[in-house]
Amino acid sequence: MEILSKEVFQKHTIMQLLDANEKDALAIFKQVQKIRTLNHSNKVWLRGLIEYSNICDKNCNYCGIRRANKKVKRYTLSDSAVLACASHAYKNNYGSVVLQSGERSDNVFIDKISKLLKEIKKLSNEKLGITLSCGEQSRETYQQWFDSGAHRYLLRFETSSQSLYNTIHPNDANHNFLNRIQSLKHLKEIGYQVGSGMMIGIPEQGTSDIAADLLFLKELDVDMVGLGPFIEHPDTPLYCERHKLFSKKETLALTLKTIAVLRLLMPDINIAAATALDSLDPKGRLKALQYGANVLMPNLTPQKYREAYFLYNKKPQLLESDDLLRLFKNSPELCDLKIDYGKWGDSLHFQKRKE
Repeated sequence: MEILSKEVFQKHTIMQLLDANEKDALAIFKQVQKIRTLNHSNKVWLRGLIEYSNICDKNCNYCGIRRANKKVKRYTLSDSAVLACASHAYKNNYGSVVLQSGERSDNVFIDKISKLLKEIKKLSNEKLGITLSCGEQSRETYQQWFDSGAHRYLLRFETSSQSLYNTIHPNDANHNFLNRIQSLKHLKEIGYQVGSGMMIGIPEQGTSDIAADLLFLKELDVDMVGLGPFIEHPDTPLYCERHKLFSKKETLALTLKTIAVLRLLMPDINIAAATALDSLDPKGRLKALQYGANVLMPNLTPQKYREAYFLYNKKPQLLESDDLLRLFKNSPELCDLKIDYGKWGDSLHFQKRKE
């Protein structure tokens, strides 16, 4: 495709790439593999995922752990359970972990996260890197967590379209797009490696919206991205819009193309293979690695809690971490990729930005 020789991608160019047919998509993926090798060699970074708590103060219209959903069995992992997960990551040479939870901003939660960060650093002799994904917080809280040991933070904006944002969130002070963007600015000012991202396949979303999201990520100058498919949940307001969704196959194809185009647009950032992709295809996360992602996140959460962290419908009962890594190792299509054990896997983009 001649379009792939461009150095700067405008919105209409990105839309063409997102709308590419199957034949042209293969050309995109081949170009992505070249760019990936140039910037990241053949390395894949590991992040052990710990789903700390499904208690959330937010009431997003798409999310299964929204505050108003009374069917959810709420939980918070004990300190010992979190530290056992982190210890497993450390002993198995993961390099880093992700501590993820529903959004809370009470002092008990804030101080608990700080304590866990310090304990994870202590048990790993400062060797485990830590990413947080705990939603919107005050600048002071972000600073406290940074000082306690976190150095990466993921806060997805979900969509840069104000109309779509108001569709998937209640239109109130607790769900404000500008507040979310301000949080990303605070994180960058403090010194975090900053991650954001969006959902693919929101009802009424078109390739024009996704192209705008990709350009917005570039404008934000993020260091890492987590993007994944929109999947309906039966206990949310948006479930009634499910007839407007793409098929699983279409959503998977569009998400993979979006990852590929993002890699073209921002060659040196980290891109995570989203867990939700395995709801569309048993090898969804591994396919994302083929098409530009370079971060894999095995789930370390104790199995009995995973079903309660039910963000979307048909969340897969995820493979045990060892099984996922074995599947990765035994997938011929990934034979040119190698997990770089024991490394934090910092974003190359972040390193350049700090310099």
